[in-house]
Parts: sequence; structure tokens; C-alpha cells
Amino acid sequence: MIADYQKRCQQRVDRCLDTLFAPPHPQLERLYRAMRYSVMNGGKRVRPLLVYAACEALDGDRADADGAACAVELIHAYSLVHDDLPAMDDDDLRRGQPTTHKAFDEACAILAGDGLQSLAFEALAAETHNPADPALRLQMLISLARAAGPAGMVGGQAIDLGSVGLKLDRAALELMHRHKTGALIEASVRLGALASGRADTEKLAALQQYAQAVGLAFQVQDDILDVESDTATLGKHQGADIARDKPTYPALLGLDEAKRYALELRDLALAAIEPFPASAEPLRELARFVVERRS
Repeated sequence: MIADYQKRCQQRVDRCLDTLFAPPHPQLERLYRAMRYSVMNGGKRVRPLLVYAACEALDGDRADADGAACAVELIHAYSLVHDDLPAMDDDDLRRGQPTTHKAFDEACAILAGDGLQSLAFEALAAETHNPADPALRLQMLISLARAAGPAGMVGGQAIDLGSVGLKLDRAALELMHRHKTGALIEASVRLGALASGRADTEKLAALQQYAQAVGLAFQVQDDILDVESDTATLGKHQGADIARDKPTYPALLGLDEAKRYALELRDLALAAIEPFPASAEPLRELARFVVERRS
């Protein structure tokens, strides 16, 4: 089921994303080409899938979640472009292709990332592909800004860069990943719920518990794959975190315990939405997918 659902959602969000990269002037053609390259070069689209699944779990219209689905993928793509730069993780491979600063140059990659970040908020603020209520769109904009900014994803990357070579305890490692990876995953679920127009306080609280568990499970599985998988499957250099002496869950807990923890987080996510109706089945399948994926 999840493969078919993933394919439908990927095709939908890719059609919407593809409309965003037409340069308004010929002089901007290279910049927009770099932006398109950074977004449309594959990827699992996990965050847009979570947007759509959360919206549908509350019986919302998927069309009202298109703007949010685009926005979270644009933010994710911008973060990867900047994370790959020599000043940060210094990666030259992403999704099996040269990273943006390798395919273009460092200055162009920085500007492409900046452009993608701004484009995300434009996509979420637009009247089309979003809820008609401007107050609801404002609430969604605030949620994304908080998740993407210094109190969320950017802050997590700062903690990550400052932790190279350090031996973090479990609480410190989770704090880093709840910001770096988890914040945008939580925002994806929240934005989808808000887009439905049917999100009350109780449902939002349950979905937040679900998203926190899924976001951490996603990172634990990433750390496991960095040990167990290979470069061709991952689409990025296997063992990169080990080579950089970054703190990871297998390094802290051991590989077998990290695997058990990922499954525990999956079960916590499923328990959080256990009362939800059958319309939440894609959310349940996605919780299973994040710990079963091999790339």
C-alpha cells in the first residue's frame, strides 16, 4: 500500500514543484536551474507524504495541502544544499549525483539554497494550493518558520557542527536530532493537519506525539544505514558520519540497541494515533516505512 501511496503523492507534489522554477528573467536562468537541480533530482519526498497523510487523516482535501507539501520539500532541499557545502559537511554526492556546489559552484549553491527557502514561504502563503482562510495560512507560516529556523532545524545543524568529535550522551543526541531532523518532520505533520481545516487541540497533540516519534525514528534509521548500507544504495557516501567522528545512535547505543530503539519509536508513533480512523492508515504505514527503508 505504502509504495502506491508514495508514488501518487510524489507525482502530485512533483507536478506542483515543477511549476516553481521558471526564471522571470534570462539573467536568472542559471540560478533557477540550480534550484531545480537541487529539488527535482530524486528523493523519497517523506515530508510531503506526511503533509498529505496528516491532512487526509482528518478528512481534509489533499488539494489544500499542496502548498504545504511543496513548502516542506523546498525547505528540506535548501537545508541539504547548505549542509553539503565545504564550510559544513563538505559532501560531494547527494541522491547519487554531484551535490549542488559541485554541479554548479559554491556561490551559486548558497544562492540556490537562499532562493529555495524564500520560495517555500511564498508557496505556503499563496491563495492557491492552500486553505482559503488567511488566518489559517498565517498559522501555517508561523509553524514552518519556527521549525526551519534557529529554534528548529538551523539550531540542530549548529548543534551538530559543534558536536563533531564529542561524546554526547543520549539526552544531548536526542536534543540535536529533535531539532535538526525532527522539527521539519513535526512541522510537516502539523501543516497537513492544519490544511485540513479540522484540526482541534486534541488531534494536534496526538499528531505531535506521532511526529516526534517518527522524526527521531527517521534519524536513528539514518544512523543505522550509515553503518549497514552502501554508497550506491544510499545515494551519498556510506560511513560519512563515522569518518567525520560525528555522534550517532549506533556509536552511542550499539547497532543492535539502535535497531531496537527505532522499533520502539515506531510503536510509540503508532500508539499516538491508535484512536484515529482508517483515514489515518497512510500515517501508520509511513511510521513503519521510516524504520524499514534501506536508503
